Amino acid sequence: MVARPGGGGQAARRVFSAQTIEPPVPLNHTRRVRLVVVHYHLRPGGIRRVIELATPHLVRAAGTVTEVTLLTGARADDAWHEHFAAHLPGVRVRVHVEPAVNYFSEQRRSPARIARRLRAVFARLFVGDAGADTVVWAHNLGVGRNLMLSRELAAACAARDVPLVAHHHDWWFDNRWRRWPELRRCGAATLAAAARAVFPRAGQMIHAAINHEDASLLEKHLGDRALWLPNLAAPEPPPPPARVDAAHHWLNRQLAHHDAPVWLLPCRTLRRKNIAEALLLTRWLRPGAWLVVTGTASSRDELPYFAALAAAARRHHWRLRLGVLGGDESRRPAIPELLAASEAVLLTSVQEGFGLPYLEAAAARRPLIARRLPNIAPDLHRFGFRFPQAYDEIWIAPALFNQPAERARQQHLFRRWCADLPAAARRRVAVPTLLAAADGAPTPFSRLTLTAQLEVLAKPAGESWAACAPLNPGLAGWRARAARQALRVTPWPRGAARWLGGAAYARRWLAAVRRVNPGKKFSAPALQADFLAVKLAARNLHPLLWHPQT
Repeated sequence: MVARPGGGGQAARRVFSAQTIEPPVPLNHTRRVRLVVVHYHLRPGGIRRVIELATPHLVRAAGTVTEVTLLTGARADDAWHEHFAAHLPGVRVRVHVEPAVNYFSEQRRSPARIARRLRAVFARLFVGDAGADTVVWAHNLGVGRNLMLSRELAAACAARDVPLVAHHHDWWFDNRWRRWPELRRCGAATLAAAARAVFPRAGQMIHAAINHEDASLLEKHLGDRALWLPNLAAPEPPPPPARVDAAHHWLNRQLAHHDAPVWLLPCRTLRRKNIAEALLLTRWLRPGAWLVVTGTASSRDELPYFAALAAAARRHHWRLRLGVLGGDESRRPAIPELLAASEAVLLTSVQEGFGLPYLEAAAARRPLIARRLPNIAPDLHRFGFRFPQAYDEIWIAPALFNQPAERARQQHLFRRWCADLPAAARRRVAVPTLLAAADGAPTPFSRLTLTAQLEVLAKPAGESWAACAPLNPGLAGWRARAARQALRVTPWPRGAARWLGGAAYARRWLAAVRRVNPGKKFSAPALQADFLAVKLAARNLHPLLWHPQT
């Protein structure tokens, strides 16, 4: 699974490689296997999509899986479950909905009652058929939305010698510090206690990360218990023309504008998606186009952001539509159909664990305009992708917003944000970009609060473009190509399948499960401290994420 590069006079460092994957063999040659997939909920989103795409590959590669159990706090609609089961022929699919598995914030039980309920659930779940072995694949325990689930699941698996793959898509300590009081209510009185809940030293437990930067930190402390597991993706045949036409007409009805260009942002309406930047780029590069965001807000903390964007769009008559896919999943186009019906795709996030829209745009053969995220760009380059319309920052002339007021606003918000951090984390925080810059200097749009971003957007698009085009020289060429509908498409790399293909995904996953043993000891607080050094660096400090209202 891992290989050692040599030479260079530096200490050899283990590097995750696509070249050293073992061939697939059954998990167990003599016994049947049950795969238990655990996630807080099965709402639409990236994690559900990973479960949907990867499970059939895991089942086929393992060869002995006869049952798949979905353990979740909130089920999907019937159509999704039917679709999921249809791709697992010959395998019994069971769905176990237990509210105690859901986010703690969406439950009324006390932490102690939730823990007792979970222990009872796992006692029943792991009884099973005496002729079958169980393997557990649990998603996003590292985001800390239910620490009782993390603790009780790890303990239950360790007590029964059940392999557990903890698949981390996000982290609670990565710009989610407003959740710290909730973690304390769930029994994590200190950072060390939170680390032990997220990274327990429990039995046959593997920790998987979806980008190489995070996986390398895991590997430093966990050795063979760490797994780099990039999300699987592959180009698919384009949707039938009739389905694309239907999606195009559906978009026209939603927007009440016939044949207006659509630039698509395939994501939920979250602060970290930095949606105002996508709107600014759309207005600059393709005047008259609509920016369409597929998903709605997914939590109470995101509702003020959604409301502020929607209100500003109504007030200024911006061509912005948020949450176009909200509502009944069965009565709307699928994402591939919307991608095919759109003129271009955007990804302006300030924070992603993997960044699936990069690959979705390439797979759909649609032009992509995207931020180059430092934790993801090296992985995409390694996979073979080259994105001709990628950028690091969009620089804003200071005359387009009230810079003294923004500096004061950020100082206030940053002090409040820091005050909520545990003292050990507070000592590690860097100085945010705008607060470290000289007065009157251009500022990256992504480093502004929403208030200042909306000030920039409130200026006529021609005025802001004239002021900022010299600061962003590459955009003029993109603007000219967009006017001709000639933005460049990223081809799917010939060698990407060895990293992102379903068979490669299953081989990595199964190889990790087969080799895991209760061996290596590690310090969970030390592992978390290494993560904090990265997540609290200046590059990862964004005012949009300090408070729901900025």
